Amino acid sequence: MWASMGGCVVVVVVLWSCLALGFLLAFLIHNISPRLPSKYERSPLRAFLRDLIRYGKTKQRNRDDWLRVFDVPKRWFWHFYAVSVVWTGLLLVLSLQVALQGQPYPQWLTSSLSFLCGVQWDESRAPQVSTLLVQLLLWGHSLRRLLECLLVSVYSQGVIHVAQYVFGMGYYVILGLTVLCCDNLNDAKGVDSLFHQLDLGHLSGAALFIWASLLQHSSLVTLARLRTGSSGAAKTFDHGVPHGGWFELVSCPHYFAELLIYVSLGLVLGGLSLTWWTVVSYVLFNQAVAAQLCQEYYMKKFECYPRRRCAFIPFVL
Repeated sequence: MWASMGGCVVVVVVLWSCLALGFLLAFLIHNISPRLPSKYERSPLRAFLRDLIRYGKTKQRNRDDWLRVFDVPKRWFWHFYAVSVVWTGLLLVLSLQVALQGQPYPQWLTSSLSFLCGVQWDESRAPQVSTLLVQLLLWGHSLRRLLECLLVSVYSQGVIHVAQYVFGMGYYVILGLTVLCCDNLNDAKGVDSLFHQLDLGHLSGAALFIWASLLQHSSLVTLARLRTGSSGAAKTFDHGVPHGGWFELVSCPHYFAELLIYVSLGLVLGGLSLTWWTVVSYVLFNQAVAAQLCQEYYMKKFECYPRRRCAFIPFVL
């Protein structure tokens, strides 16, 4: 229940809430900036903050040289998912050892979790089936995205900010620990068998996860085919207008799918984890900023771009 968390959670909820608030503010400021006086548009601070949230095609080409010092290749995205595959896989193995063999988590992990959760880690309780399922799904998600980065996506000379790169390298580390925090702060099911803990929430969450993953994969394949020929080799690094499927409704269905993936994991966790919904709120605002920037890029570059498309949530945003 929501109330089961009491006033104990400190670090992990504050962390994700601050990230969500930061991207919400970025979204709001971006939308009101056209109405600000021109002197604010030319401000070095404004230029730095704008450069900090943009990446890939949304980075302006005529940026100052001092901003380019912070660039790293966008194709390095695969580093994030490689880290996640290793880290999330390690946490899953440790959780299975606790659940199936009764081995305790290592001291370094319980100390980290106690700090993040704001309560002493309960070493006597095995992880719930919800936690194991989320860890497994997250690991599968990371592995799929790693393979897509290496085998599907066709990257140009796009760049990301080095701060985004550093954040991305640590993102899945904190995310994996957050899943375990959700487990320790939720009420136990009160049954011994992991199998008997399975319920409709787990099944519906897993079903939504699979559907959203397929949507994201098909969207990324569509984007990649804009740059490849029949042989699969890259023919161009220019951007084109994607068509078909959910691209007829939104400019960035892969971002919408990312949001749904995190919502699905919230369902698997029982739907009442305040900690996890702060993660979902961060993903929502983060993807909203990225999707709006992409849509503005498309509309500026292509005069014939369909104006009826939303940015990333059909009929909403």
